Order: sequence, then structure tokens, then C-alpha cells
Amino acid sequence: MIDLYNATTNQFIGSVSEADLQVLIDVLEEESSQDTDYYINEETLDLLAEGGASVQMVSLLRTVVGATEGAEIRWQRR
Repeated sequence: MIDLYNATTNQFIGSVSEADLQVLIDVLEEESSQDTDYYINEETLDLLAEGGASVQMVSLLRTVVGATEGAEIRWQRR
């Protein structure tokens, strides 16, 4: 399983599958091969949903973005 965290507050968001991690990697831009963080906003959520992300992951990320312009998240393998 993959654990997602709010990169700013280090608050645990929830866990997602390897398949969802692969969607993050495939759809979003990484600065390096060691990059484990992403900026998420409403447009990003739409791209992830269109890219095959599970409803669960999109819902988890939507709670982090909330009414803000966006949020920085990071992932970590358990």
C-alpha cells in the first residue's frame, strides 16, 4: 500500500493502491526519479480521474484540496 500525506502539514491523508500510485506517476510531472511529491488542485483532480485514478484516491485528494487553490502532497510506501 501507498500512504499519502499533506506535504505541508505532514498529516496522513489515506492509503491508495500501487495502481493509483502509477496513475500519479504517469499523469503528473516529476522533477526527478526520486520525486515523491505533487501539487494537486481541481484541474489535477480532473486529470487524475480521466487518467484512471480510483474514485477513492480522487475523493481523498479532494478533501485535501477542499476550498483552497491547491495542496502539496507526498507519497510513501508502507
